Amino acid sequence: MSNLNTETVLEVRHWTDRLFSFTATRDAAFRFKSGQFTMIGLDVNEKPLLRAYSLACAPYEETLEFFSIKVPEGPLTSRLQMLRPGDPILVGRRPTGTLLLDNLKPGKRLYLLATGTGLAPFVSIARDPEAYERFEHIVLVHGCREVAELAYGEDVVASLKAHDVLGEYASTQLLHYPTVTREPFRNRGRVTDLMESGRLFADLGLPDLDPAHDRVMLCGSPQMIADTRALLESRRFAEGAGHRPETFVVEKAFAER
Repeated sequence: MSNLNTETVLEVRHWTDRLFSFTATRDAAFRFKSGQFTMIGLDVNEKPLLRAYSLACAPYEETLEFFSIKVPEGPLTSRLQMLRPGDPILVGRRPTGTLLLDNLKPGKRLYLLATGTGLAPFVSIARDPEAYERFEHIVLVHGCREVAELAYGEDVVASLKAHDVLGEYASTQLLHYPTVTREPFRNRGRVTDLMESGRLFADLGLPDLDPAHDRVMLCGSPQMIADTRALLESRRFAEGAGHRPETFVVEKAFAER
């Protein structure tokens, strides 16, 4: 397991009966960029059981953070949800991913569109000072089924706006738009429907999407990604990748677990 580090769980927080987050120690030699993912897992029957997880922490932070769904029959998540402080966890040494600021052309506004646990890489980006240097506004859109599932994102945004250093930028540049599909809430509807109708932009006081000024990142359910990609391409947005920056990027390595 030379490509894995063994870290120690520091804190576990259960947000709902389906969602939890946890932090762990970070090897001093582990390097990554905001928006990337790595393999994490557990030693099961003397063999590593691994899955791809986005890093929800910023590159400068001394600890690692992950946001996960609970799958009762899931080979890994059924075990991860039982983690306690002090437990060991395996972390891959080779982070990767397409949700990188360098994969986007310069612009005015950065839209981070997520459903469910697809929020995780965008937490990392929202915690990165470079994002605020590159864009006038960071628009974090998080779609879930129920109101309770928005709690992690709301907690992250509140902590960012109160942060000693980042708070100065986040308080004016970070716009948060949570929405749900199955319960009454101030914002209700699928992310793509809210964009298509123009309500999302009207609620935020922003102009409609424009490839000349807007940049978009997508992470979440396969349906949301497919629908949003179609919407963006119909408006002349183009998908970027490594060494070919464009106007939107998608994390293809995994969908919402």
